[in-house]
Amino acid sequence: MRFEELNWMDIENYLLKDDRLMIVIGATEQHGYLSLLTDIKIPLALADAASQQSGVLVAPPLNFGSSPYFLDYPGTISFRLSTLLDAVEDIVRSVFNQGFRRILVLNGHGGNDGVRSRLVELANELPALKLNWYAWWQSHGIESIALKQELKPAHANWMEAFPFTLVGETPELPKTPPYVSSSILDAKSTRDIYGDGSFGGPYKVDPAIMDEIFNITVGDILELLKF
Repeated sequence: MRFEELNWMDIENYLLKDDRLMIVIGATEQHGYLSLLTDIKIPLALADAASQQSGVLVAPPLNFGSSPYFLDYPGTISFRLSTLLDAVEDIVRSVFNQGFRRILVLNGHGGNDGVRSRLVELANELPALKLNWYAWWQSHGIESIALKQELKPAHANWMEAFPFTLVGETPELPKTPPYVSSSILDAKSTRDIYGDGSFGGPYKVDPAIMDEIFNITVGDILELLKF
C-alpha cells in the first residue's frame, strides 16, 4: 500500500503495529525506446508487489536521480549528486522522526549508488535505525537467468523492457554495443557514442523471461523485509 492511498491517521495506526517502510529511488532519464521513468517504474512495481504480500508501506518515490551523462537527451532531469544525497537523507530523517525504524531503500538507477555511503553515515548517527539497500538488476537470480539465456544485461536493453516500461515499438534486431573509450564521459560524448540510448544487445525478449525476473526480484525484496 502506498502513502497516497492513506491519510496521516492511517500512517499513525500502521506504526502501532509495524515500523517497516520501503523507499523507492530512481531517475528520470533516457532509456532508448523505453519510458523516461523506467528507473522508477521498475522498483515501484516491485515495491507494490512486495507490499501486497507483506503489508509493508511504500513511500512516494523520488523520481529524480543523478544522471549528468544523459543530459543531452531531452527528457533527462538530473540532480547534482550532493542534492540527491541530501534529499534521501531528509526523507529518511522525516520518517525516522515519525517512528519508522526499519527502512528498505529500493534503488532503480546505478548512478544513485553514492547514496549508500550517506545511508551508512545515517546508520552511525541513528543507532535505532535499521537500513538496507536493494538494486534489483544486481540480483543473483537475474545473473543466473542471463547466463542461462545467453543474454547480457545492459542499460535500456532487454533487461529493462518490462510490459510497463515499453512505450513504443522497439527495433527487431539487437544492437551491437558501441566502443567506449572512457568510463567518464560528458553528456555530448555519451549521446554521440550511444545514439538511441541503448547500451547494446536485444531490445526485448520473451515476456516469460521478464515475468521470471520480476518474480525473482519480488522474492528477494520479501526476504529483505524480514529484517
